[in-house]
Amino acid sequence: MEFNATLAKQYDSGIRRALPTYDSMIRLIQTFLRANSPEDAHILVIGAGGGNEVTNFGLNNPNWTFIGVDPSEMMLAVAKEKCKDMGLSERVVLLQGTVENVVTVNRFDAATCILVLHFIHSYEEKLKTLQEIHTRLKPDAPFVMVSKYGDPNSDEFQERLILWKSYWLDTTKLSVEEVDEMEKEILSLSYLPEDVVEQLLQQAGFTRIAKFFSTTLFGGWICYKA
Repeated sequence: MEFNATLAKQYDSGIRRALPTYDSMIRLIQTFLRANSPEDAHILVIGAGGGNEVTNFGLNNPNWTFIGVDPSEMMLAVAKEKCKDMGLSERVVLLQGTVENVVTVNRFDAATCILVLHFIHSYEEKLKTLQEIHTRLKPDAPFVMVSKYGDPNSDEFQERLILWKSYWLDTTKLSVEEVDEMEKEILSLSYLPEDVVEQLLQQAGFTRIAKFFSTTLFGGWICYKA
């Protein structure tokens, strides 16, 4: 999926339809980070384009600082504008690229990877991304990951997909045909069953893994650097 200028500008409204409990999820993640991070936490945000994590967390936690990374120039432009408008620019560094472009190692007090992993198609690349995050965290630091998940061939996934489609039809003026086209794009992303997601986190070096969140096609996990 290419986050061009149009998609970047529409992201805030679109993500709240695709993930109806998005704002509650952000609040839960903030609570987890607050409970397990120092007051002056330095936080790594993977997929920081759009700026929702850094602005929500930054406004509510005046001593937190952030390094955010995202491959999309357009999404980063939106994030930078939000940070500027909210007076957060001095506490937020935004980089274009991937986690490998974050040169600081073993320094961060916490990290998030929200709505990123399903855009990475191979298991090996997913694992490498999580390992790179793990390397940059201090021992025992908390980590949050949210991604689309499931086995698209399972009955359970198909029921969640039906609910996802129904929500779009119920809350927008999109036609059935338009939502069907969206479904094709959604199914072109990379999904892993829940047990494989947890296996991936374990392989990357994380421990105390717990699923804390699930809505339609999305799931969220909290854990710690072992």
